[in-house]
Amino acid sequence: MLIWILFIAFILIFLLLDLGVFHKENHIIKTKEAAIWTVIWVSIALGFSVVIYLLFYNGLVDNPTGLSPINAAVKYVTGYLIELTLSVDNIFVIAVIFSSFKIPLVYQHSVLFWGILGAVVFRAIMIFFGVALITRFEWVIYIFGIFLIVTAFKMLKEEEENFNPKKSFVFKQIRKIYPITASVQGNEFFINRMGIKAATPLFVALVVIELTDILFALDSIPAILAITANPFIVFSSNILAIMGLRSMYFLISRMLEKFKYINYSLAIILAFVGLKMLFTHQLHIPEWISLVVIFGALLSGIVASLTIKENNSVDNS
Repeated sequence: MLIWILFIAFILIFLLLDLGVFHKENHIIKTKEAAIWTVIWVSIALGFSVVIYLLFYNGLVDNPTGLSPINAAVKYVTGYLIELTLSVDNIFVIAVIFSSFKIPLVYQHSVLFWGILGAVVFRAIMIFFGVALITRFEWVIYIFGIFLIVTAFKMLKEEEENFNPKKSFVFKQIRKIYPITASVQGNEFFINRMGIKAATPLFVALVVIELTDILFALDSIPAILAITANPFIVFSSNILAIMGLRSMYFLISRMLEKFKYINYSLAIILAFVGLKMLFTHQLHIPEWISLVVIFGALLSGIVASLTIKENNSVDNS
């Protein structure tokens, strides 16, 4: 329990430092700053694999399945990379939400900060129940596997849709509770207008992003549970990937159009993990193979996006 408290305290302390020190003043996050923070968070997350190794080596965390320290570290890295890769799809949706509600770049970091804080809480709850289900009812892993395969199939078959957050169920429900201002009012989530409390587009964007993250967690958490059911590995890999999501957003959101085939990579990863779940008792797939599949699928999607776009531009010229 002490390790859990220390890890959560580390996350909360950094979030407070992030808002109160590093980003005390609202400003536009430029590509260079986003790249630096992305490198920092990826380094912290990958370096945490050493902490995982030491924790398991010294028996400081629960280890009901008897994972060796090196195997625990590899499973952590695999889970982290899966979550980080699946977060790319989340970035696409966040960009659409910000664009739809016309959230200025200068306030986007603040919205994502509170979104991350809420995501930590919701993910913790979902991971707790997910691990409990798999531990208590082993057959649940097959349901998760089928769910991931179906999700991968839909991702491949679905044609591109124009997601409009202003037509979503969530937006309509918020509008029934609060009047919504037509434009952003500084960095305020609520304002008093003629004695009436009104929500600003910042609050609406925050709620939509929060609920969207919960929907994405329905894919990512079962995917990590296919790697391991150890709650600390699942939680730490998931949360550290989320912590790096903000800087990744500001780094690649301006280049989203270049990665039009990345969804195929995500579908391949989800299908692989789903199949791994379905055959968990028949086949033992080494973790290094999972890492190769993740890297290979992601790299293939990036190369295909850049190469095919360049070929099209040559043909059209």
